Amino acid sequence: MIDRYTLPEMGQIWSLQARFESMMKVEIAVAQAQAKAGIIPQKAASDIKKKSKFSVDRILELEQVTKHDVIAFVSNLAEHVGDSGKYIHYGLTSSDVIDTAVSLQIKDASKLIFQKIEKLESALRQQIKTHAQTICAGRTHGMHAEPTTFGMKLSGFLVELKRNQMRFKTAITQCEIGKLSGAVGTYSAQDIDVEQMVCKNLGLTPETIATQVIPRDRHAEVIFAISMLGAGLERLSIELRHLQRTEVSEVYEGFSPGQKGSSAMPHKKNPISAENITGIARLLRGYLIAAHENIALWHERDISHSSVERVIFPDAFIVLDYALNRMAGVIQGLEVNKEQMKANMDLSSGHLFSSHVLLALIEKGLSREDAYKLVQKHAHGLKKGQTLQDSLLDDGQVSSLITKKQLEQIFSGVKHIKTIQKLIPRALKN
Repeated sequence: MIDRYTLPEMGQIWSLQARFESMMKVEIAVAQAQAKAGIIPQKAASDIKKKSKFSVDRILELEQVTKHDVIAFVSNLAEHVGDSGKYIHYGLTSSDVIDTAVSLQIKDASKLIFQKIEKLESALRQQIKTHAQTICAGRTHGMHAEPTTFGMKLSGFLVELKRNQMRFKTAITQCEIGKLSGAVGTYSAQDIDVEQMVCKNLGLTPETIATQVIPRDRHAEVIFAISMLGAGLERLSIELRHLQRTEVSEVYEGFSPGQKGSSAMPHKKNPISAENITGIARLLRGYLIAAHENIALWHERDISHSSVERVIFPDAFIVLDYALNRMAGVIQGLEVNKEQMKANMDLSSGHLFSSHVLLALIEKGLSREDAYKLVQKHAHGLKKGQTLQDSLLDDGQVSSLITKKQLEQIFSGVKHIKTIQKLIPRALKN
């Protein structure tokens, strides 16, 4: 999955190589801080910094014997460092290194997510500007409601993306945490000043109160923010899938030369990207359940969370990175059929403007109930080929209250476009 479906950067961040590199970065930073605090010899810290290296294959080989990945990792580092290797992992417990290293991985992975969010945001902004006045049917319950514009439709998705971006940013900040407080979090084998120095060096914040692990509510918040980004992408995907249905045909995903839509039906152009992203959103919600269940560990800790996180952290970041990038490509290459949008509006014979006729009749003195009944009678009683506007013009009561010119203005959609042009800048505002 990493090699085939994602950008290489995100896959590399969650590889075993990167995992151990982050752990080595923590071990080196700890040794430097301990030497500065006079806990270990300066020569040992220098040797650890200069000579530390590892081989994933060797670690896995050692783990076959130790049945403990961190011990295998530390042993491999020590093999390269020599006599000073005895000071590697001095005063630490496994979770000190693992949790702090995972925080570094999450921090690195988030940078790529922010890049993809910006890419999608840019694509949405361009389409919103292009189609700010491209009038189309707004739908509620899947039925024609009132006119809107395609730019207005996309504006809602843009501001949702920006909200989800802020949620993600907040969650990442809550997870940029280091923890070096040792077994059960009491600092009994490690000076608290070492944690302060190491976290400052690594760009992390020390955990306020840890058990033997960083509390998992922090990680659950990150997965929640990821699932919310997925939900936003799914909402956009569903909209695009509906608009691509044959009976609607208002937009199309780009179709490249040589692309095939179906093994059996050569005519097919399917909304495969939007469908794919819909499926990804389901995965992301599933990871959220697992992340929530990781919060409640036994006493100061157990390791039931460990196996879960080795799956959900890489998978959640990888598939979100992929989904954001793919959706950005869809929006950039989206084909918008303005003529079909207008034709679809005509299918309901002017029903989209009924609410404004209602308001006009109320302004002319009718009660709301009488005005509603009058408009509803015409809307539900149209003859074949007749429009709501024509039916209303033939009604003496209506024509005595509203002129033909006023009705034409209502059914032109000009008022809708005019107000929408005041709204779209809200979405485009940085």
